[in-house]
Amino acid sequence: MRKEANIKLNCLLHGADYNPEQWLDTPEVLEEDIRLMQQAGINCVSVGIFSWTALEPAEGVYTFQWLDQVIEHLYENGIYTVLATPSGAKPGWMAKKYPEILRVEADRRRNLQGGRHNHCYTSPVYREMVTRMNTRLARRYAHHPGVILWHVSNEIQGECHCPLCQAAFRNWLKEKYGSLEKLNRAYWTAFWSHTYTDWEEIESPAPQGETNVHGLVLDWRRFCTAQTVDFFRVETAPLRAENPEIPVTMNMMGFYDGIDYWQFLPELDIISWDSYPGWHNGDGNEGGNAVWNGAYCDAMRAMKHKPWLLMENSPSTTNWIGASRHKRPGFHRLTAIQNLAHGSDSIQYFQWRQSRGSCEKFHSAVVSHNSSPEVRIFREVAGVGAMLKKLKEIRGSHVPAKAAIIYDVQNGWAIGESKGPRNIGEGYLDLILRIYEGFWRRGIPVDLVNMDAPLDGYRFVAAPMLYMLRGDIAQRLRRFAEQGGTLLTSYLTGLVDETDLCYLGQTPACGLTEVLGLWAEEIDGLWDHQHNGIVMQDAPGMQNRYEASRLCEVVHPTTAETLGVYESDYYQGMPAVTVNRFGKGRVYYVGTFGESQFYYDLLGRIAPEAGLSPALDTELPYGVTVGIRQSDTETYYFLQNFNKDSRELMLPFPLEDLETGEIYAGTITLAGYGGMVCTRAKEA
Repeated sequence: MRKEANIKLNCLLHGADYNPEQWLDTPEVLEEDIRLMQQAGINCVSVGIFSWTALEPAEGVYTFQWLDQVIEHLYENGIYTVLATPSGAKPGWMAKKYPEILRVEADRRRNLQGGRHNHCYTSPVYREMVTRMNTRLARRYAHHPGVILWHVSNEIQGECHCPLCQAAFRNWLKEKYGSLEKLNRAYWTAFWSHTYTDWEEIESPAPQGETNVHGLVLDWRRFCTAQTVDFFRVETAPLRAENPEIPVTMNMMGFYDGIDYWQFLPELDIISWDSYPGWHNGDGNEGGNAVWNGAYCDAMRAMKHKPWLLMENSPSTTNWIGASRHKRPGFHRLTAIQNLAHGSDSIQYFQWRQSRGSCEKFHSAVVSHNSSPEVRIFREVAGVGAMLKKLKEIRGSHVPAKAAIIYDVQNGWAIGESKGPRNIGEGYLDLILRIYEGFWRRGIPVDLVNMDAPLDGYRFVAAPMLYMLRGDIAQRLRRFAEQGGTLLTSYLTGLVDETDLCYLGQTPACGLTEVLGLWAEEIDGLWDHQHNGIVMQDAPGMQNRYEASRLCEVVHPTTAETLGVYESDYYQGMPAVTVNRFGKGRVYYVGTFGESQFYYDLLGRIAPEAGLSPALDTELPYGVTVGIRQSDTETYYFLQNFNKDSRELMLPFPLEDLETGEIYAGTITLAGYGGMVCTRAKEA
């Protein structure tokens, strides 16, 4: 197995995407950049992300001199380089000379040159071009002391339906199934007489063609992931060959499900992602957006159970959303603290300097068009830089999560293609986030893992809407509960296998009916304007009634105890919430989509019996949370207030502010959008 590399810098990274190729005709700007970077506390920048034409303006003509000077000049001034490969946006001369590399859309139209990721991952020509470029980059820079990390491509995404990809897809299917008979059986192609009699009949899903064979749709998405991973492996080979000590990363996107990021794990040394919540799109209280951001941070951390890198976030506005709202004063510092709390060892931005033209010219940057360090955004970024220097001891510390939520992209694909029971949104991610919010509001650390992830070491696992059972997940959940774990399940669980074939007999399938102590009869899909209710029976600490919506599953307990029933409709009085003792553990089931307060209260019941502890054992006001990280010798507490107004918090023990050294005891007031990083105060 390949030995993973690590960044050999003893500090938290503070950086940005840097595009000096846009300013080569104005060298005074590049000189000013160095001065401003030092003023803002920047210690690394990502260079070369979309620089292919500047590096190779014609085939075989390489112009690396400008990049030589940039990397060296940065290093001389104490700023390290995260060096990107430019494969995310190919040059125009390449598309003109080799049109086969242009991506083909699902409707079988070949794209024109333009945009990003407009290339075919299968094309031998594009793979060769990328290999040539990356080999030259590696030979030239892989041993430069200023280069600390390979940033491979940028926000990898998309799919290609060209003839090369169609042929590769058929070969992938042949290897997976071995025969058309097995494939037809797995896809249930006898329906509508869609049986394949020759491998050449198989094509990728198309709007004017096949979209109704769900096994085909799922396998196409799996193939696109596998082909992208294979391309990534080809792209990184020359980088690793030249100097395996420099780690490799790729910047992922929050809850993007076009490909399954978990399949890239063997190829990545460090996990990184680009965070762009829709801050300030409501009443100014940002708890909802903070839940979304925190959840994906926890997914990134759980991939390797190690610190990760925030590769991009906006210092203020994001220009491609409906309304570009400024981060309010002080809010940028709070978001930095949030990302650190969830395991990041960096705060990095898109972008360093605003470009003068094209589609991101009004996306905020550390340096705006007026180039002044006196503007609020620059001053706040500089403030974060100063904070990170004082917090450098948290680098490498871990988040001690004993709870996990299974969020599986392939399961989400299957739910999205299920054609029922609710085609106006089954709400898989919504339910994940609603359960996650209960942890966030209580300050209990939690991992987001996929269906393949080991469950060892967790005391609690939530497996909501586990519609598709992949691999041995049912057996592992059974074993988890038998051995004393607490399991939370929901409606739409255990209905189909990995090619979306429905299980026959009682569901949840694969023995889960015994684990849950019930079997499901049918599920009722509600329109958005329709609601039911959960009436709790014997559940101390919970309210008498909670709102229910979207889906209501009708189940019959066998060994499970009923905790709550449906309030209305023909299934009034039937179980909506149950708990079953299985082996040494407990298994909870919720048959409907409950309101946020329901999951918060249910977790309040479950957490103590599951042995889950909050970061601080105190009641947290709404919109306030506390994160936790631990090193071998210290515990760090990240206090965060996502309300626009101040909130009071009772401390269970004195805390020392890592930035100021101030000691806080008793009741502490967190300012609106305020945050701090503390350790437990030493006894006098």
